[in-house]
Amino acid sequence: MTNPNIQSKTLSLAIDLLTRRSNTPEDAGCQDLMISRLEPLGFKIERMRFSNVDNLYARRGTTGPLLVFAGHTDVVPTGPLEKWHTPPFEPTIKDGMLYARGAADMKTSLAAFITSIEEFIAENPNHTGSIGLLITSDEEGVAVDGTVKVVEALKARGEMIDYCIVGEPTSNKVVGDMIKNGRRGSLSGKLTVKGIQGHIAYPHLVKNPIHMVAPAIKDMVETVWDKGNEYFPPTSWQISNMNGGTGATNVVPGEVEILFNFRFCPELNGAGSTEANLKSRVHHILDGNQLNYDLEWEYSPPYITPRGNLVEAITEAIEQAYGVTPELSTTGGTSDGRFIADICKQVIEFGPLNATIHKLNECVGVADIEPLKETYKLTLQKLLK
Repeated sequence: MTNPNIQSKTLSLAIDLLTRRSNTPEDAGCQDLMISRLEPLGFKIERMRFSNVDNLYARRGTTGPLLVFAGHTDVVPTGPLEKWHTPPFEPTIKDGMLYARGAADMKTSLAAFITSIEEFIAENPNHTGSIGLLITSDEEGVAVDGTVKVVEALKARGEMIDYCIVGEPTSNKVVGDMIKNGRRGSLSGKLTVKGIQGHIAYPHLVKNPIHMVAPAIKDMVETVWDKGNEYFPPTSWQISNMNGGTGATNVVPGEVEILFNFRFCPELNGAGSTEANLKSRVHHILDGNQLNYDLEWEYSPPYITPRGNLVEAITEAIEQAYGVTPELSTTGGTSDGRFIADICKQVIEFGPLNATIHKLNECVGVADIEPLKETYKLTLQKLLK
């Protein structure tokens, strides 16, 4: 650490978290550090370990409304160490930026969660409702033993959440300019089209699956799946991989494998698509082209939080802390918000700039850290004071 005279408690805690090598699914003691700050505040601590994944659910209070901060301690691999300006697990402040793996995604948010809660409780020891934290070490990985399992456990005992703030890095050009109030659904397909392999010089003895599937690809490219709705852009269908052939130039392949994905606009007020509708339409196109095929599906649900108490509260908080009015957005990939939405009707994501996430030399602006803490604290005041 290059600056020993740190005044900000949030910055100090962020640095402590960033020194821990919590590569997915390792937590590396991050949750223990957070617990050491939460227990003196009266939080009930539940460690929930599923398989090799550490999860934390902490709650202070027993009444509603319940506001939960959600996030992850795990980080993606660093990539080539020699291409970092400074060691990725030795947090370094340089030219006003804090460099470290996980700085933006999302240990600075975790630190801001803790210090905002500490300050809020110090000022409002008898606040209304309850405060919670849902923290996992399995968000950047396969995400099967993390937040989704904690949500299942909470749901099984009938514990619902009123408001949830996920600390993902959502800001685009300046911190505070964007809130994610939902995410598109993701529907992936592994399509195997079967033909008859044979010598390329005897076309009457073969069935080329690449030629056979081409009209179906054209049909799907040209299909208007929906026109979007108030919160989501139109559904997009894209091929990500296409593999067929033996490597020889004189052999027609026996099959071709195509990986594709929908990022889809969920049905809302009569506009959008559903998982079942998209699957049905794809099968209709493939069957209409008389293909012999196998198709495997993988689904990740969408979620949406319309304007309401949470959106309005954090919007006002961002305006006070950063002097910026955020826009609502549902763009980008998936997040653990999709799991939490199963037990919470109001889920939003807000955090630092996303420009350097998963990249070499990941960083956040030091000047943006205290306003992030202040945003979370102001939101608590607006909803629980």
